Amino acid sequence: MPKITPAPRAASHLFYQSRLRRPLVDRAEGIYLWDQAGNRYIDGSSGAMVVNIGHGNRHVIETMKKQLDKVTFAYRLHFENEPAEDLARRISTYMPAGMDKVFFVSGGSEAVESCLKFARQYALAIGQSRRWKVISRFPSYHGGTLGALAVTGYAALTDPFRPMMKEMPSIPAPTAYLDRDNFSMEERGLRYADKLEEAILAEGPEEVLAFIMEPIGGASTGALVAPDSYYSRVREICDRYGVLLIHDEVMSGVGRTGKFLGGDHWNCRPDLIALSKGFGSGYSPLGAMVAPSRMVQPVLDHGGFQHGYTYAGNPLACAAGGAVLDEIERHDLVGNAAAMGELLKAELVALAARYPFIGDVRGKGLLLAAEFVSDKSTMRPLPKEKNAFQRVVDIAYDKGLIIYSRRTRGGVEGDHFLVCPPMIITRDEIVEIANMLDDTLRQLASELDLPVNG
Repeated sequence: MPKITPAPRAASHLFYQSRLRRPLVDRAEGIYLWDQAGNRYIDGSSGAMVVNIGHGNRHVIETMKKQLDKVTFAYRLHFENEPAEDLARRISTYMPAGMDKVFFVSGGSEAVESCLKFARQYALAIGQSRRWKVISRFPSYHGGTLGALAVTGYAALTDPFRPMMKEMPSIPAPTAYLDRDNFSMEERGLRYADKLEEAILAEGPEEVLAFIMEPIGGASTGALVAPDSYYSRVREICDRYGVLLIHDEVMSGVGRTGKFLGGDHWNCRPDLIALSKGFGSGYSPLGAMVAPSRMVQPVLDHGGFQHGYTYAGNPLACAAGGAVLDEIERHDLVGNAAAMGELLKAELVALAARYPFIGDVRGKGLLLAAEFVSDKSTMRPLPKEKNAFQRVVDIAYDKGLIIYSRRTRGGVEGDHFLVCPPMIITRDEIVEIANMLDDTLRQLASELDLPVNG
């Protein structure tokens, strides 16, 4: 169907990252959105990896309508509310053993910030006031607040603000797929994990508070999955030095990877978990920090958690979150994400065979990415001047497919795109996405003079 050109629009009074203008959205249903000119788009990235259960879900909408008729806001210092209590109880049943306390927030940056501040207050409560350093990975992304940026490794986003924040130490992300050596993947995983111990010793174990990581990478690393050996070794090192392990599950959590948490693929046992994005699935701003009682009680006994947000535990947001969980359970969307993720990954691998400038396909479930390279044997990235990461998104968008992209190697170079459709996706819809990606990559290859097989 030919694309309809929308009518000219007046200048906008909004501004975000750039001057880029997009069409006005009109409606959305399932995995599709339509603009006001009538053009249809496949939401191949679930927005920003948010709309896990798809658009226009009637159960969630009706639940929110019922809550609207009751109460939309009740401040947590004045009232408790049933949707928040119910959602906290339910979400704790999906967490690793002992993770039974929930602190609600409105988004991923707030969830990460809450983990960082809670970790510090826990250290104070147990008499370890010298602990304050939080080690993270490079590259990584943990949020847009100054606190979250301090543990983010993505130069384009952090460099402008370095004078304003307390920069934290980092270790290399476990990009074992780039290594050209004689080690096995298991050995590489251990080697990357051991860099954490090296950093702890270099910084002073008595001063290191926590290590924060995404169990499965997000946009900064393009769905990076470490070798299996990495995860248990990281836990061992944290235990050895009394360092808290924080899992940022903002993107990988709530079923997207084919397990409820990304860390569940390795039976990980973090000390704190940050959730958001798919938690509210785009129906309402919602996130959470999840912590164990063994940590919460000392903090509360030590004067309480000196931190909070106005909309924490908002009844409307929590009602939406509960309804999202209903749909995930009722339709086994975690299982569907696992099964459809295998099919989608196979399609991406087939595209990589056709387009040799795709050097790696990775991820789990419906958190998948493909990275562009100039040379598969060396994994040398494409010249950054080609801006392949932005061009592939624009071409796909013009064809009616929304995908997401970033630069893998510190935000400076290393183009990749993510394909992360809603967890309700079907086999036929995956084929449709794959065909549109094929058309997109063929045009990209033509424009940038990249090789094509066959």
